[in-house]
Amino acid sequence: MHDMTVMLMELGAVILGLGVVGRFAGRIGMSPIPLYLAGGLAFGNGGVFPLSTSEEFFEVGAEIGVILLLLLLGLEYTATELFGSLRAQYPTGAVDFLLNATPGALVALLLGWGPAAALALAGVTWISSSGVVAKVLTDLGRLGNRETPVVLGVLVLEDLSMAVYLPLLTAVLGGAGLAGGSVTLLVALGTVGLVLYVALRHGRLVSRAVGTDNPEMLLLVVLGLTLLVAGVAERLQVSAAVGAFLVGIALSGETAENARNLMTPLRDLFAALFFVFFGLSTVPAEIPPVLPLAALLAAVTTATKIATGWYAARRAGIASKGRWRAGGALVARGEFSIVIAGLAAGTEPRIGPLATAYVLLLVVLGPLAARWVEPAASAVRRRRGRTPPGTPPPRADAPSAG
Repeated sequence: MHDMTVMLMELGAVILGLGVVGRFAGRIGMSPIPLYLAGGLAFGNGGVFPLSTSEEFFEVGAEIGVILLLLLLGLEYTATELFGSLRAQYPTGAVDFLLNATPGALVALLLGWGPAAALALAGVTWISSSGVVAKVLTDLGRLGNRETPVVLGVLVLEDLSMAVYLPLLTAVLGGAGLAGGSVTLLVALGTVGLVLYVALRHGRLVSRAVGTDNPEMLLLVVLGLTLLVAGVAERLQVSAAVGAFLVGIALSGETAENARNLMTPLRDLFAALFFVFFGLSTVPAEIPPVLPLAALLAAVTTATKIATGWYAARRAGIASKGRWRAGGALVARGEFSIVIAGLAAGTEPRIGPLATAYVLLLVVLGPLAARWVEPAASAVRRRRGRTPPGTPPPRADAPSAG
């Protein structure tokens, strides 16, 4: 009874604290993710107020948080949209991978962490945060911009890539050999292909079978189905997160919209617990030694993400200003980077502190980059294009560049 009382008090204090810092983050226009991570650091081992009884609850809540994050992300897309993005933007996906995964892999290899850690750190630096990027685009009023579909297309490609990358990473971290890893990858690809086929050909039937006008029943059915599929996917070494993402893709139309409205508050709660738990599992004293390396990696991959967005927008025929806006919007890293680091922490414990510092830096820098990259690029272009003294100014009706 005493342990239950202490656990309830701890849970209440942490969740209330998350609500307070979340409101504060909203008022100053930043993502609450870095504050959630900082809260986990404060309540974890070596923190200011270490938790005594509720850490197991946070571990389970963190798993559910990842599953709900991916479910809601899958509900944003239909199978048709995914196939359309794949056909139109696969060259951008290749450029994105080469530019942004390479720095992480090289750092891990140069530090002598081994191939498994290199594969994990490559994923940490590769994947942008869909949640943070979507929120930034909404806050800046850019959802109707010409470059926004390009940004969302890059995010879709990255999310789909996780269906292959996460099972492969899990197999490599688990010590599976070439044969074991190949079998895992084939199972993952077969499962993903089957679900996408069902979603594309029979999505309406699936949505009709799941859908109901009763919000309570819809919540129970969608949540239960997602957890069940996530568990089966984990058993098949496809990753619970990818299983949840595929459930979201399989639902469409009114059913998907109603499920999204019902599940969003639940996702936000458990996603916050996920970020807190990652902070709990990281010792704060381990972050300062890796901060310079995290800052260097953040600087390099900020530049490579901007280059990725610029290239993707250029392929779509978007003007110069839109290219820079697309690049700046993709800078933020977040949930997937933390998921990958959490998977790899058992193999290479030093990845956890480095990934935490890296995400903290880029989840703060991301919204700033989205806002200021294009004005900064325009200012540089104007300075380079300054005319010599004595040259008459352009007419007021002259067309502007970009």
